[in-house]
Amino acid sequence: MAEPVIDLWLAFSSALGLGLLVGVVRERSPGRAHAIAGLRTHALVSLAGAVSLWLGQPLLLAGLGTMALLAAMAYHATSKDDPGLTSEITLVLTFLLGAMALSVPALATGLAVVVALLLYAKEPLHRLTRDTLSEREVFDGLLLLAAALVVLPMLPDRAIGPFQAINPAMLWRLVVLVMLISALGHIALRIVGNRWGLAIAGFFAGYVSSTAAVIGFGQRARETPALLRPTVAAALLSNLASLSLCVPVLMAVSPSLLRGLWLELAAAGAVLLAGGLLGMRRDPDDPVPAPTAQTRMFRFSHALGFAALVAGLTLLAAALTVWVGARGAIVASIISAAAELHAAVATMGNLTAGGAVEMATARWWLLGLLAASFTTKSVIACLGGSRGYGVRVSLGLMAALLAALLARLLV
Repeated sequence: MAEPVIDLWLAFSSALGLGLLVGVVRERSPGRAHAIAGLRTHALVSLAGAVSLWLGQPLLLAGLGTMALLAAMAYHATSKDDPGLTSEITLVLTFLLGAMALSVPALATGLAVVVALLLYAKEPLHRLTRDTLSEREVFDGLLLLAAALVVLPMLPDRAIGPFQAINPAMLWRLVVLVMLISALGHIALRIVGNRWGLAIAGFFAGYVSSTAAVIGFGQRARETPALLRPTVAAALLSNLASLSLCVPVLMAVSPSLLRGLWLELAAAGAVLLAGGLLGMRRDPDDPVPAPTAQTRMFRFSHALGFAALVAGLTLLAAALTVWVGARGAIVASIISAAAELHAAVATMGNLTAGGAVEMATARWWLLGLLAASFTTKSVIACLGGSRGYGVRVSLGLMAALLAALLARLLV
């Protein structure tokens, strides 16, 4: 009996706390915000939402109607000074969050924090939308949101076509990833600057798709030749991040294989890290301004081309698996590594853990996966980026492959 009472008190406390949080932000807001509803009002409104839901759904609806009426009256009284609706909507939302706290207090308080942040960041958000973002950036952002939130949910998330190898939803996710990575690189450049912005964006993009990152940064190098050095660094760091994903994959699938391959992985990773750090050096004789608001965030055609390439490689790998059998699985994994490395490494780990492949064979197999991955990305860098970008990225990737080969020969 005591436990439900304690839970109820916690829920009411959460409602009171989130109301106080929103009320503090509104109390500190300049202008008319505190004249309509400040600290005490928001706390009481949130608590009223929780109490009304506890007493029954009819009272909740009556309370919500009352809050809406009060908000409308407040807007009518102050609309001459400020036609905005933020204060009124916040008042109604606080009531709903208070009611929500009765059943899911953690989610309600989390949403209240988001509301408080949005309210507190009024001026920065206004500057961002009115002064910082250009029409071109807004259009690109809307195109990205449409691709992710409108088109993607409508596509079937299942294998179709020949050999059941093509997943439309998966391919469109890659399109969205290429667009997103290029957009993140654009944002990072404008906020952080050329030297660190691309490097940071490149490394973390590699955890999503290093192949997509190579395309995105190649596009940036083609459009802004002066950014050649940081874009090459970003591409190599994205491959370092992708390579590092092989460690937890092998640790989960086949720890013994990880112990046998750590030297090859470490050698390739060291070369990629060195190449990335080398590209982050400051060049005082060639200052490069950050991209302007008129710079394109991404190229939609490049994203579609990448998805088409992945679809072709996936179809070929599936066909070899069906036609050749067990040996085809090895060849298929090498082909799939041309698109993404860690998925192919997981296949290798599964076969090695099951005893189908010996350790010596697995070492050479890893080199085959690295060769397929790095060669494909070199070709993509040459085709999708400037000539200098393609040559430098190719040299870095081939040097990493050579380091892994030397480490294999030394074992």
